[in-house]
Amino acid sequence: MLKLNNLHIIIAEDDNDDADVIVEIFNKNPDFTKISLVANGEELLNYLKDTSHENPDIILTDINMPILDGIEALQQILTNNDLKYIPCFVYSTSINPAYKEKCDMLGVKGYLIKPYSLEAFEEIPKKIIKIIEQQ
Repeated sequence: MLKLNNLHIIIAEDDNDDADVIVEIFNKNPDFTKISLVANGEELLNYLKDTSHENPDIILTDINMPILDGIEALQQILTNNDLKYIPCFVYSTSINPAYKEKCDMLGVKGYLIKPYSLEAFEEIPKKIIKIIEQQ
């Protein structure tokens, strides 16, 4: 069972403005003490393969990113015996039901719609904690 404090989250986000906002939001939440940021799915996989640091407690990824998108990265993560135990979450501006269905099939814990307001962004860490608590 994941301890719900002192959490390390890695966030894959290619948009610099969204990345700044989401990192700031997680930094404000006392449950998260380490926030790592990568710019795409390939960087996410490289981070997870790097044995010089511990794996994160939670993965949050955007879907539409260059080089390797979030779903492609999650396919590799959630079929890897060393990584599939990490709760993975997607957040995206896309409400495409095919994306959500694919994420559900992969075992993603939550599909969150990327908000348009700062106040709504502040709900993302809370939603992630709530979903994990319910598991």
